[in-house]
Amino acid sequence: MIRAVVFDVGECLVDETREYGTWADWLNVPRHTFAAMFGAVIAQGRDYRDVFQEFQPGFDLYSERQKRAEAGRPEHFDESDLYPDVRGALRTLRADGLWLGIAGNQTVRAGKILRELFSQDVDLIGTSDDWGASKPEPEFFRRVAEVVPAEPGEILYVGDRVDNDLRPGAAAGMKTALVHRGPWATIQWQSEEAEKLPTFRVESLLELSPSVARFNAQGH
Repeated sequence: MIRAVVFDVGECLVDETREYGTWADWLNVPRHTFAAMFGAVIAQGRDYRDVFQEFQPGFDLYSERQKRAEAGRPEHFDESDLYPDVRGALRTLRADGLWLGIAGNQTVRAGKILRELFSQDVDLIGTSDDWGASKPEPEFFRRVAEVVPAEPGEILYVGDRVDNDLRPGAAAGMKTALVHRGPWATIQWQSEEAEKLPTFRVESLLELSPSVARFNAQGH
């Protein structure tokens, strides 16, 4: 049975359109050009950070984040950046009696914002900067398994990426759900792995509650 649901952050809970737009501005690159390169890099199976290298060789994301903060333009997201199904999905899953968590590749600053947004809605918020391990590293999912009060096979990890979320989550023994939105899921959706690997494929997070209920009712 599924007893816990853990969510990725970017393009799962948070629409990152505005944030990546501000990076294009920071690099003095037209937003549509940045977005086109972003899609090309993902389609080629490369690390998204290669996008920055295409426009500024030697670009260091962590140091540039610091420069942005010092310039009064830090990374930021708020309630308006959440996908519209997020609040309803969390309420429904909570009402179903499931343990809920959020765990993704996020900075300390992003972790603080997440806690301001979701501390009343979920049982745990963890980030890669908190744990010193990033997806898709196995250590990240070991940390998830350590903090969730359920066996790995009872945890559903929800994300938008086959490579960063589903594949390593399944390797850790977890159930997985792929949500169809954002650049990664849009590009990967029709791949063989995206069709066969996840426990659930959903268009909206609101589909998770009935999907989990049916799964558990079947006595898995």
